[in-house]
Amino acid sequence: MKNTIDKIAFSLIFSLTIIIVFLTWGVNSCGNQCLFHTGAKVKNFSWNQKVIGADDQAFILTFDRPMDQESVEKNLVIQPPLSGKFSWAGRKVAYTLLTPAPYGNKYQIILKGAKEKFNKTTEMKPFISNFSTRDRAFVYLGIEKEQRGKLILYNWTKDQKKILTPNNLIVTEFKPFPQGDKILFLAVDTTKEIDILQQKLYTINLETAEIKLILDTQDYQILKFDVSPNGENIVIQRLNSKNPDDFGLWLINSQGNLLPINNSTGGDFLITPDSENVILGQGEGLTILPLIPEAKPLDFLPNFGRVITFSKDGNLAAMENFNKDNPELLYTKSLYLVNSQGLEQKLLDTQGAIKDCEFNPKSTKIYCLINEVIKGEKYIEQPYLAEINLETNKILPLLVLPNYQDISLSIAKDGLGLLLDQLDLSADDTKEKILISSTGESIISGHLWFVIPPSLTAENSKKPELQELPFTGIRPQWLP
Repeated sequence: MKNTIDKIAFSLIFSLTIIIVFLTWGVNSCGNQCLFHTGAKVKNFSWNQKVIGADDQAFILTFDRPMDQESVEKNLVIQPPLSGKFSWAGRKVAYTLLTPAPYGNKYQIILKGAKEKFNKTTEMKPFISNFSTRDRAFVYLGIEKEQRGKLILYNWTKDQKKILTPNNLIVTEFKPFPQGDKILFLAVDTTKEIDILQQKLYTINLETAEIKLILDTQDYQILKFDVSPNGENIVIQRLNSKNPDDFGLWLINSQGNLLPINNSTGGDFLITPDSENVILGQGEGLTILPLIPEAKPLDFLPNFGRVITFSKDGNLAAMENFNKDNPELLYTKSLYLVNSQGLEQKLLDTQGAIKDCEFNPKSTKIYCLINEVIKGEKYIEQPYLAEINLETNKILPLLVLPNYQDISLSIAKDGLGLLLDQLDLSADDTKEKILISSTGESIISGHLWFVIPPSLTAENSKKPELQELPFTGIRPQWLP
């Protein structure tokens, strides 16, 4: 019996010795890749294999155990590089981009050599993943021959053009939805008598190419429209063809219901960045109205006649003051920057018109199309494109545009370029009067220009890069 117990004990000791030797050899030979301590790993990467846009400002890495933060930040590599900053919450780290990732690119994220918080001798399991940005693309109106009045998508990344709308529709105005999946547009149906007063409101789905009628004219003429930043509401301005006193704003909500907005008689309007209100030019100021029928105005801003645009985050607005109450500035207009607390800052005065303005993605600059009055015997307005640095208040005239009328401006969502158009006009009454300028002249042709501001060009550049695109069109707008 004793011999049996001794044999069993000896066998156990021998087996344990072999296991210990094997374990010791295994750890020494496999090092950081040892099967018995593989190190930390990434459990989740929020942008894994995703296509992101300018609204995607940060990604999150989630680890399976606490990490040494410095080693993660030191060893994280993004190719091509994207500058950003880190912030930690337990086992998660967020990397927030300082500027939107440029469109049309593929990116790879690599993390090797990072260590655990409580075991700094062992490196984590290497992590590699990929993501990409949306194609660089914009939509414009064709203007010549068979493309006249058609909505056209140009994919800059793939160098592909696609006509979106059919032959029977002449599109006059359009606006992409904030998600970039659809476009809202006004169009005249040419299968019936061509009449600008009879234009209807449609959407087109960019993935399926499905066109949907949103609103018929019936007894109303549709004048203007806007889409809320969350994409759920549409506000239109309508005029009753039989009763001119019936004029104002209507809401098409997410359920497709058409509802009048009371107290909304006025001019230019924009939906606010929170998607809850509309700001409307009325008389001697701006009225803020909730997107709720029967609701009373929330506020009135007597100092301004027009809101031109909002910053992406909604904290800033570019507003126009007509200077009617200032004798020293009569017959001038002033551009103001107004923040969410109501603080006002004048940016410039002009005797001409402030055509349009757009903020860059980080709201550090604003680009404006301004008409400067040329002194002489005749009243002449000469448009120019200006860049205003909101951190230094410095105004940099970029381009003088002597042969441009009714220019439109669109800045890329990643901030890496602007689009302008140049119109060829005709006062001939025999011309088709659907695509017309603000002065009522027929648009017979148009040129599209791509502009890179000096701050984004090669080092030491003092002039913007200006490139005419190899096709004709008007009113270009970048897709989100």
